Amino acid sequence: MHDADYYKKLGFKCGLEIHQRLATRHKLFCSCSASGESEKEIAVVERMQRAVAGELGNIDRSTIFESEKKRKFIYKNFSGTSCLVDIDEEPPHEINLEAVDTAMLISAALNATTPDEIEPMRKGVVDGSDPSAFQRTMLVGYYGYINVDGRKLDIPTIFLEEESAGIEKNDEESATYNVSRLGIPLIEIDTNPDIRTPEEAKKAAMAIGLLLRLTFKVQRGIGTIRQDVNVSISGGARIEVKGLQEIDVADKIIENEVERQKNLIEIRKMLIERKAHVGNALDVTEIFRNTSSKIIKENISPSGKVYAARLGNFKGIIGMEINPLRRLGSEMSDYAKTAGVKGIIHSDEDIGVYRISDEEISLLSKALGIESNDAFVIVAAESEDKAKRAISLAIHRARLAMIGVPLETRVADSKNMITRFLRPLPSGSRMYPETDSTSIVVDQGKYAKIKSKAPKPELIKNELLKQLGNEQLAQQLLMSTKLATYNAIISSTKAKPIVVATVLLEKMKELSRGGLDMDSITDEVLISIFSQYSKGNITKQAIDEILKAAPKSANDVSSCIIKKNLKRITGAELKTLIASYNIKYKNRDEVIRDLMSKYRLNIDGEEINSML
Repeated sequence: MHDADYYKKLGFKCGLEIHQRLATRHKLFCSCSASGESEKEIAVVERMQRAVAGELGNIDRSTIFESEKKRKFIYKNFSGTSCLVDIDEEPPHEINLEAVDTAMLISAALNATTPDEIEPMRKGVVDGSDPSAFQRTMLVGYYGYINVDGRKLDIPTIFLEEESAGIEKNDEESATYNVSRLGIPLIEIDTNPDIRTPEEAKKAAMAIGLLLRLTFKVQRGIGTIRQDVNVSISGGARIEVKGLQEIDVADKIIENEVERQKNLIEIRKMLIERKAHVGNALDVTEIFRNTSSKIIKENISPSGKVYAARLGNFKGIIGMEINPLRRLGSEMSDYAKTAGVKGIIHSDEDIGVYRISDEEISLLSKALGIESNDAFVIVAAESEDKAKRAISLAIHRARLAMIGVPLETRVADSKNMITRFLRPLPSGSRMYPETDSTSIVVDQGKYAKIKSKAPKPELIKNELLKQLGNEQLAQQLLMSTKLATYNAIISSTKAKPIVVATVLLEKMKELSRGGLDMDSITDEVLISIFSQYSKGNITKQAIDEILKAAPKSANDVSSCIIKKNLKRITGAELKTLIASYNIKYKNRDEVIRDLMSKYRLNIDGEEINSML
């Protein structure tokens, strides 16, 4: 891990985009449920999409790239969670004011100014995740900020927008989406590119995530919050990295993206020094007509094609490592794969593994005019169109290597802690006015009142510290997703705060690691468990046993206590039990040891001590 001076010398720039689903009853522009849970399938809609001009008359480069794939998009619709608005067959209904109020609260928590009028806009969506090919979005806050380790990080814009559809299946021919998630209110928070290090980016994401949770008006669970990051260095280019789901490795992914850009800048220098150039694609199918190469033979039989291109003075550079297990050839392959092929073959790798003969290499070199310092790239596909598009994308990426770092949207690979090409970076050409929704006049007086109620992490932490008497546990609870559950239990029962916090943060995590499904236990059930405990009906030890049974309702909690014989022995009943043991044993420690051995789940240790 490098320090801030290292990244400053590199000209490191980094900004975050945080996307968080809001916990509203309905979607943003219709009355469908915002739960995102699929019910009965009611319709399947198929669409194709094409590139169109934006507000300024220009066509966005990412839109062109995606439309050239000519893929079919399939949308599955379900009762209760999708309607004609979702598939753009009915105008949007009035905007969800509950979502607007929540967006105002989040803007206030981030110290933002809100506009006098909120104006819905359309933003072109290029990956098919919206049947209408656009997402409704609106500016709800600007000039905000958040403190990260005592440093002020500016937040220039906060948007309220629609969530995209959830993808179920994706290949080169089509993509299938579940429309249930589409249109759920989503808040997007953008920071300035002033983040100084990957570690600071991680801390900023955690700080914003904490504020969102402290509103208690956002959804919880896997996939409800997503972090995107924009990264560049001097001589590089702005790269948008999507899908940083695992905050724990976000800094490492950003570090590796910086190293990738550094290495691509070095490659550019080498290619310029060598006066590198890229040749045109050539149909070389006949050279491989009787090949022993399985990967090529499978693609050209019966009507496939093989294309190749000369990469002048590229020898040794395509195989240069730019990230762990990644080379320039990997980048070229990623571009080609968007045309539907499985990859490319290039001369910097071990050609022998593909069982391409020396004679075929000789004929290929002659056809392409390969010289001693040149390289080549080969693409095979089952159709001429696919082969042509794949080779054109591969050599396009080779040409971009002579420019340096191309403007791209990339996706985070958390497993390998690197990024992979997704599509060219979108431009402003994909924004245009929403003609079917009216603007909202903001009541600034109301916003001022909302500001006074905005969550303040330090005050909340101090209150937790007062309740728990343990700073480490208070901080842990503040940063966890369990705080809302903790508050619900504390306000509904008389259970000791320290016991509640320990069970939520430690015991449930321990049981989850043991393979038990703790995520399915609802707040209602937990309140019931701690209610039984605070009333003295069960002991603290019995809570574990009830959690292991993973009850689905409050009634299941009562049944579990009876079924597992967990009812607490207390008062007169405990006195009688102790008296019978005193007859048998004279030693106090022996009485305690024997009682706790047989009735560990039913007896409270403090009560035994008190009675003895």
